[in-house]
Amino acid sequence: MRAIGFGDFFVGIGMVLILEGLLFTANPNWMRSAMKSAMESPDNILRAVGLVSAVIGLILIWLVRH
Repeated sequence: MRAIGFGDFFVGIGMVLILEGLLFTANPNWMRSAMKSAMESPDNILRAVGLVSAVIGLILIWLVRH
């Protein structure tokens, strides 16, 4: 099994920045609306969405690596 190095970490960060940048470029009004919605959402909903996203990301990484 290969250890995940800083190169993989930076590739992941780069992918997030690319996707976020494309979303802002393609539809800035939708992104603005999504951010307003997030600001108005209760903390427990944001925590749940964040936790689910993290678990899905972890599963996806595990599936790709194995």
